[in-house]
Amino acid sequence: MRRLGLSATCLLALTATAFAAHTILAAIPIGRMDLPWWRARFHEKQHEIATGHFGLVYYGDSITQNFERVGKTPDSNWPAVWQRFYGRYHPINLGFKGDTTASLLWRLAHGEGEVHGINGPPRAAILLIGANNLGRPHWGATETLAGITADIDSIHAHLPHTHIVLLSVLPADRGPWVAANTREINQGLARRYANNATPYVTYVDVTPVFIHNGHLDDNLFIDRHLTPPDPPLHPTATAAAEVAAHIAPAVSQAMTGK
Repeated sequence: MRRLGLSATCLLALTATAFAAHTILAAIPIGRMDLPWWRARFHEKQHEIATGHFGLVYYGDSITQNFERVGKTPDSNWPAVWQRFYGRYHPINLGFKGDTTASLLWRLAHGEGEVHGINGPPRAAILLIGANNLGRPHWGATETLAGITADIDSIHAHLPHTHIVLLSVLPADRGPWVAANTREINQGLARRYANNATPYVTYVDVTPVFIHNGHLDDNLFIDRHLTPPDPPLHPTATAAAEVAAHIAPAVSQAMTGK
């Protein structure tokens, strides 16, 4: 019988293909410690977690991290919005620029699920994640829904007494494929988590903040004000305040239990 000769490269490629066919990468922990800035931020947040006590945890990507960004105009002063809407809850910002559902899952497995509360565990966690899945990784709705579910399951496993306020993926103008998958993700999240389907999760669709008369309001995104402009993705401080006001009843109920 003729012997088949496969190179190591071919074997690795076949193995990777088989692995990918049975594994949803969006739902497994993938760290980013190879990036110096990300590693530095991760260690800074680990120190913050270890030395503080928090009532509210905000998990996310750059949209959440931007609350630490100070601009030169009121419309770019995110810390003021953070303090106005969340300051009373003793919050911690665990947003990391560029993170996917897989990146957050890694962070949760490496210390970010161990946040200490003021009198017990944090009362509430806000979760806004998934937009970056649709970028470079090109993980669509099915993969992203699995990733968000994995993040929720991980948060609940680490913090079983913390109520999760889950936000829809923000609409953005990044092409038809992204728009279609964003809608599908949010429809899937609504089916799975709306109407108290999961007692420890409150789902809030924030799409109406950004869609006016059936169209995305570009003025609500800082990306359009850059030189040169980028596709709308990151809310201005004003829009972030509108989102915060939109979800305020759900956050208040999660924090007070009323």
